[in-house]
Amino acid sequence: PRLLCFVAGYGHTVPLSDGGKAFCIIYSVIGIPFTLLFLTAVVQRIIVYVTRRPVLYFHIRWGFSKQVVAIIHAMVLGFITVSCFFLIPAAIFSVLEDDWNFLESFYFCFISLSTIGLGDYVPGEGYNQKFRELYKIGITCYLLMGLIAMLVVLETFCELHELKKFRKLFYVKKDKEEDQVHIMEHDQLSFSSISDQAASMKDDQKANEPFVNSQSPTSNDSSLNN
Repeated sequence: PRLLCFVAGYGHTVPLSDGGKAFCIIYSVIGIPFTLLFLTAVVQRIIVYVTRRPVLYFHIRWGFSKQVVAIIHAMVLGFITVSCFFLIPAAIFSVLEDDWNFLESFYFCFISLSTIGLGDYVPGEGYNQKFRELYKIGITCYLLMGLIAMLVVLETFCELHELKKFRKLFYVKKDKEEDQVHIMEHDQLSFSSISDQAASMKDDQKANEPFVNSQSPTSNDSSLNN
């Protein structure tokens, strides 16, 4: 998987004691890998139903080109994600937060879902905020769902054939002569091992053959004379 690290820590709530800082370090060392594993598992399951099956359905059912369908699907999925997790939440935050306009709300959504987390804008910090606890829980769910949606969109775009060809431009190409040398060395080793095995098999066969006593010609002549 291609994943963003979940590090959207705003920095407005920090541990002050030594014990709290030590616990924060241990918790982060354990929690971040488990979070990445959880996000990887969720994204891999969601992308099957959101990206791969729809593209395959339109390709098989309607006969469209798979590459064209994948591009259109990625663009539509990106537009839906931007609308549902950037534009609409920005409008909601601009209404719920007294000091935020639409641009500041959109800025908060982008900084949070891109896991930058500068902490200059934190929702639910006003003293007159209604249902503050429920509001905080809703923001947590929004950030988690938005991060998963962002990862699904990124994975969808990364699976496009054009982007795969573009990524190949940055791959390190191996020298063909070196590859041929490695192949020849491998073939020589295999041939030598086969010849060694054949020689050992012949030696084993000779060792296992029964010993036959050959009669001398003098004994044969004496027997005929008798």
